[in-house]
Amino acid sequence: MEHLEQIRQLNAMLLTEMPEYQPQAQKFPQDAASQRRLLRSLMNVRPPMPLKREFLAMQDDLLSAERNSKGVVDGTALPAVNSHPRIAVWKGDITQLKVDAIVDADNSALLGCFCPCHGCIDNAIHSAAGLQLRDECSQIMQAQGHPEPNGRAKLTKGYNLPARYVLHTVGPIVQGRVTARDREELASCYRSCLELAAEHGLESIAFCCISTGEFHFPNQEAAEIAIKTVTDFLRQDTSVKKVIFNVFKDIDETIYRRILGAG
Repeated sequence: MEHLEQIRQLNAMLLTEMPEYQPQAQKFPQDAASQRRLLRSLMNVRPPMPLKREFLAMQDDLLSAERNSKGVVDGTALPAVNSHPRIAVWKGDITQLKVDAIVDADNSALLGCFCPCHGCIDNAIHSAAGLQLRDECSQIMQAQGHPEPNGRAKLTKGYNLPARYVLHTVGPIVQGRVTARDREELASCYRSCLELAAEHGLESIAFCCISTGEFHFPNQEAAEIAIKTVTDFLRQDTSVKKVIFNVFKDIDETIYRRILGAG
């Protein structure tokens, strides 16, 4: 099936489920890029509900083709920092990393970002994984019966991501000055993800910069907490053999490399 026709069919199926978005959808141009943006927007706003087999087959075909076109990066082959043989720093798109698990910085609903085409990592991960990820998260949250507390971790499949799994964690939102509780909750995010990964025998994990950006945790202090928590954990006997600090901004790459003594 032609790429554009595939996208149009997926849009049509989602608009059948959510007819309230028809007026906005009609404003999108008919070129492939615009229709693909419409598809991502519709996927972002779609609430958890049963997924039709026909939709999933077409969605998975599209997302797997896009994954391969974008390029997959073998996280286990990334060079380690000299003084930390089990730690790597990599600047790029976390949805390209082939590792046992990538870490998603969530909000307490744990359902992904509902803001169409938002630039947050939560949106990027759910958009690349497919709607199954929101559905699995919804099942976890329904069983739990309450919002996800800060500093915990949950594990789901990775679906159309190169990563086998996604580790979900909610970091603290800094309001004003960083508090002792903020610091402990951030450390707990890293520690909980590592402990859950070890419980499942996972060997490679890629962390995003949890709570920085829109959650306003200062980049330098967040990196110091992340590195200390990870290095302390790696002193234990654990299945985790490789931890990647995935950064997206130049400032974070500079900070992580400086702290780790990698230039």
